[in-house]
Amino acid sequence: MIQYIVILLDDTSVPFCHYPNKKQERRLMPLDTLKAGILYAMKENLNVQFVYPSYHLPVGYEEVIESIDHVKIKPLVVSDGADVVVLDGMEEAELLVRKGMKYATSYVLRIDKDSLFAQSDTILSILDKVARLNVVLTDLDRFSNDDFVSYRERLQMLSKAVVNLYVEGKSPQLNLLTDRMMLDGMNNCGAGDTCVTLAPDGNFYVCPAFYLSEDGYAVGSLHNGLDVRNPQLYRLDHAPICRHCDAYQCKRCIWLNRKLTLEVNTPSHEQCVVAHLERNESRNLMLTLRRYGEFLSDKKEIKEISYLDPYYMRNDWNNQ
Repeated sequence: MIQYIVILLDDTSVPFCHYPNKKQERRLMPLDTLKAGILYAMKENLNVQFVYPSYHLPVGYEEVIESIDHVKIKPLVVSDGADVVVLDGMEEAELLVRKGMKYATSYVLRIDKDSLFAQSDTILSILDKVARLNVVLTDLDRFSNDDFVSYRERLQMLSKAVVNLYVEGKSPQLNLLTDRMMLDGMNNCGAGDTCVTLAPDGNFYVCPAFYLSEDGYAVGSLHNGLDVRNPQLYRLDHAPICRHCDAYQCKRCIWLNRKLTLEVNTPSHEQCVVAHLERNESRNLMLTLRRYGEFLSDKKEIKEISYLDPYYMRNDWNNQ
């Protein structure tokens, strides 16, 4: 059941997940469409997230936006009043470090793997100054076996930093490491299942990526209503691999699934290995923190596993 709606205010709205936004020509959502989208959200009792472009909206838009409870997702250049600030690359992350951060604000850092491997220290310089940092890898599809090794090493380095912050009495949140410790079940993006996107053209899409990519498709419109074909395919219980998995922090990105495997409910090898490297280091982090005292006593220990891609365990599922 749909619970969230993402409203893209412009074609150039900042990307906040794995997908890129290559559009450069502004196309602001018409004010009447924005009002209709908010009315739809009210009628359906949906949680609203507004995604902003890198310019200030015309007079009148903010007043309409404030007519409903919401979350504002903004790029760094217009981040005043944002609930979530998106940093698009390490240059913006370094700018933020120089500028100063707001502790109560959540930050999303979109970077490629090479930037992560080369500049992990920048992440550390942000981590102890904000309540939450989400790191999103923009080139998961390009990971090699050597990259998996490098990624494990960076996770271990970040894990040590998180331990030090906890020992100092802080409670940092870093999606790559701390989310899995808190979860008892899958916490995926929910595109097409619990979340839908409204674009400036007045159509609904599974997520922003399906609007911005050339091979994307609409799933209804404000005029004709929401129409997700084969909705079961977006649900966890129809995901042949994911429903057996306990890498609960994995976003199970529907757009990446379709891009890399041609199936919205089946992730690629790269996605699975990266998610399980995070899962395993989360396990190590939890065990380490518990040596310092009581920590998440209501949560079960994350069990040790011998694989990084659950696809290779499919015979065990079939025998259960």
